[in-house]
Amino acid sequence: MHHCYASTLIKLQTMQNDPTLDGKYLGTISTDFVKICDRIKEMSYLIRQQSFSLYPVFPMAKTEISLGQLLIEKDELENQWHYYAAYWELLVQSQLVDQTRLEDFKKTYKDPDEFCCLLVVDPGFVNFVYMPYPEDA
Repeated sequence: MHHCYASTLIKLQTMQNDPTLDGKYLGTISTDFVKICDRIKEMSYLIRQQSFSLYPVFPMAKTEISLGQLLIEKDELENQWHYYAAYWELLVQSQLVDQTRLEDFKKTYKDPDEFCCLLVVDPGFVNFVYMPYPEDA
């Protein structure tokens, strides 16, 4: 399962939100994010506090994937995606990203107290997306 996304994931040169998101994904991601952001933010804090990584990443997919730990199942909170807890080093171990891209990733990684790094995994589209946490989250 992992290798079918590897060629897309390695393309980390642009870590900003992809224009493709606007039409097909941004609406459902935004709607879902409001419902699940508290749990994601808490897990992001735990990943960093327990020294797993300074770079939490939350893969999300419409179907089940084998990447990270399942955090929120689809429909659990009236959400449309499955959400997983992971981090940069796990992506490297899974051979989804190349360790040599860490510096590029660090340069574009946004403050995890203010933004969530989502990894959208959908057939034909795999990309990092940064979503700001709501002010009161």
